[in-house]
Amino acid sequence: MKIGILQAGHFVPELQPELGDYEALYSTLLQGHGFTFETFSVVDMQFPTGPDDADGWLISGSKHGAYESHPFIDPLENLIRAIHASGKPMIGVCFGHQIIAQALGGGVEKFDGGWSVGRVEYDINGQKLALNAWHQDQVVTPPPGSRTVGRSDFCAHASLVYGDQIWTIQPHPEFESPAIEGLIRLKGDGVEEDRLAHATSQLDAANNNATMGQYMAEFFKKERA
Repeated sequence: MKIGILQAGHFVPELQPELGDYEALYSTLLQGHGFTFETFSVVDMQFPTGPDDADGWLISGSKHGAYESHPFIDPLENLIRAIHASGKPMIGVCFGHQIIAQALGGGVEKFDGGWSVGRVEYDINGQKLALNAWHQDQVVTPPPGSRTVGRSDFCAHASLVYGDQIWTIQPHPEFESPAIEGLIRLKGDGVEEDRLAHATSQLDAANNNATMGQYMAEFFKKERA
């Protein structure tokens, strides 16, 4: 099964020599499931010809806001709607979670409660899962036809499902502790000091990234009408 990665941003350049860009992070998370990958750097205006260029689609994180004015936002939203209409499976992570919601009629805002960073416990599909977060923007109004299946004390709509075709999540299951440590060190300006300190204290704590990677693989592969 070929997964098209729609790369909506680039991971921190200083960390890429060690950790790679988003395409490397996602392919590592989903390794062992027989997938092949092709990356389309939509943030650089490199788009597929359409939904049939892959069997499933994954939209990455980004430093940009879904509500901001960037050249790639409108064509990405058009592509999201085309993939939705095609019936092909699609997963969105962080910015991907937000832009899918916005493209399909939901609302995204910069949350006035500040940042969520580092290890956070979520209730997702009835399970308590610890995943790494790095965001201030949130989906505040889920789109028509979606259902909230994940939340935390900080984020009311941390995971959405759209029928059996689209599943999205606000935290970053592709981020292990070195990614969070690097973000704290290089991108912590403007984030509340107490939250950075708490995230730093949790760097060695266990997470459920592998469980989420397995779920994502199963979501892509499951039989659909």
